[in-house]
Amino acid sequence: MNFEKISVIGLGYIGLPTAAVFASRKKRVIGVDINQAAVETISRGDIHIVEPALDSVVRAAVSEGYLTATTQPQPADAFLIAVPTPFKNNHEPDLSYIESASKAIAPVLKKGDLVILESTSPVGATEQMAMWLAEARPDLTFPQTHGESSDIRIAHCPERVLPGQVLRELVSNDRVIGGMTKKCSEAAVQLYKIFVEGECITTDASTAEMCKLTENSFRDVNIAFANELSIICDRLGINVWELIRLANRHPRVNILQPGPGVGGHCIAVDPWFIVSTTPSEARLIRTAREVNDNKPHWVLEKITLAVAEYLQRNPTRTMTDVTIACLGLSFKPDIDDLRESPAIEICEALARKHPGKLIAVEPNVTELPSILRERFTLLDLPLALEQADVVVLLVDHKQFKSTPSSFVAGKQLVDTRGVWTHSRQN
Repeated sequence: MNFEKISVIGLGYIGLPTAAVFASRKKRVIGVDINQAAVETISRGDIHIVEPALDSVVRAAVSEGYLTATTQPQPADAFLIAVPTPFKNNHEPDLSYIESASKAIAPVLKKGDLVILESTSPVGATEQMAMWLAEARPDLTFPQTHGESSDIRIAHCPERVLPGQVLRELVSNDRVIGGMTKKCSEAAVQLYKIFVEGECITTDASTAEMCKLTENSFRDVNIAFANELSIICDRLGINVWELIRLANRHPRVNILQPGPGVGGHCIAVDPWFIVSTTPSEARLIRTAREVNDNKPHWVLEKITLAVAEYLQRNPTRTMTDVTIACLGLSFKPDIDDLRESPAIEICEALARKHPGKLIAVEPNVTELPSILRERFTLLDLPLALEQADVVVLLVDHKQFKSTPSSFVAGKQLVDTRGVWTHSRQN
């Protein structure tokens, strides 16, 4: 197949870098997003997300005419759908964004086109997408009914990149490609080989969907072990950071580092897709999710104790007099992504229950999310530490790790990442 024009539906943390990389290979790329402000920003050659080196790639692609952004799908040879796949309140997958994207591109599809679902999805989502497309375009044939002879090729290829290293990993990482037929897989491999230097491994669509869910569930279970261990060690008066350092000296042990919970659109969400599909069988996966979802509540209990200890040391002061500084809001270090962030959950709870002043320090954003603006003040680190009575370290940003522990001396400290309470070095 000859992919001269490629359309990427959804210009977020995955869609925009993917569009930019295709464009950098001198392919005509049409980026589509319902966010008018994002489209206007990209059309100027700017970006609306934080990702190292992405701004220069987008600027060059737009200025050279290879990347254009719009709110309305246009005809192309291949369509990559990279829209959100959140879950509903009962942890059931919400495929409404995929459905909307499918119905949006359906009118511009033509015989020979390739449609790839990149959004992380529950098993069966790719076939469901194909059904939506078939309902909207009865004049075209699709793999679920016409197999290898279908007019439209459909595949699933989940992203598996690390925020902060997206551009490099898009190119270097292996890709798992699950086509609804062998020809669908072959077409998708041909498309990704435009820029992918890693290996493109083909399988069926359901296995590709399950592969991404499995990868993130594996990580979630391992993080849950570390988080549960930190709670146990706190009860026993053991420094969990030193314990993990010592245990990891075993040649076959590699315990992860605990934190305030698990965030982001992948690890905090994807395991529920497995649980929702096989609720009776996914017992360990469900328990790990529950452990990690409960960790922010445990952190809040530690903050409550820290405030109580401060008031005990300062009996003339009241709760209203206590200033709490929360360091870090993103779901992981050195990025601006706040999606499913346990730090945000903790701050939301503090906004509801703490009557005193609340400070947030997040060096990767210029303004607070709307849910925190009424109660929190965004300050830089030195000013926050100067004003704070209780310091809560939620994200181990590089700015925090480079700050000596002497800067928090005398403060009530809740260090969820071990930045200032790390293990002793023997």
